[in-house]
Amino acid sequence: MLAETFQPIAVRAPSDNRVLFAARCLIDLQLLTVFRFLRRELGRCYGRVLDVGAGQAPWRELLDHAEYVGLDIETAHEFGMQRTPGIVYYDGARIPFPDGSFDHVMCSEVLEHVPDADAFLAELARILRPGGSLVLTIPWSARLHHLPHDYRRLTRYGLAALMGAACFDSIRVEERGNDVAVIANKIIVMLIRLLTPRPAVRALWTWPLAVLLAPIATGFLAAAHIALHFGFGSREDPLGYGIVAIKG
Repeated sequence: MLAETFQPIAVRAPSDNRVLFAARCLIDLQLLTVFRFLRRELGRCYGRVLDVGAGQAPWRELLDHAEYVGLDIETAHEFGMQRTPGIVYYDGARIPFPDGSFDHVMCSEVLEHVPDADAFLAELARILRPGGSLVLTIPWSARLHHLPHDYRRLTRYGLAALMGAACFDSIRVEERGNDVAVIANKIIVMLIRLLTPRPAVRALWTWPLAVLLAPIATGFLAAAHIALHFGFGSREDPLGYGIVAIKG
């Protein structure tokens, strides 16, 4: 089994420390694009909203205008999550709410960790009211993470097919990021690996390499932010996808 080089850092609410969150978004382009997508789409969600895979509920504040309910699995600690008050915990199989209980469901960076995607999406459709929306994000160009619970990467066509099979329609799939952001993200991950070697004695050669790589990483990171802002770069190689689908 592959050993995970470093565990992803749990996302905290932007308001917990706005300076720290802004700094993380500056470097973590996956988080930046997820945040921008969710901020826009969740602003349109009213009524009762279920956050599936809520973790430590970082996006609750984006739903201040709605009734927020958080849901996560009992083994959330295996993904680096602390138990959070107000979150409902379940076994990961049947969601413990009746049919049609929610006006909207959000599910961010979770689908890649679900063993049975078809059954999971069917459950999300079940607890949505007819005409309710699913707001979902999933990575495409991302390193393996939360091992061994990382099961898939899906193209926009694979995502649309999965959603359609789960009785969703009006499916909109949107790329998050572009090839410039992907390159910058890969270089930053490489830089982090060089700065945190295992065993530590490898720092004798990884740190000098990190010094050489740092200006390149900075340049690509600046280029990525420019590309994201102005819409440059190719969307055929995105960081991930954002999806909005309506229950038929």
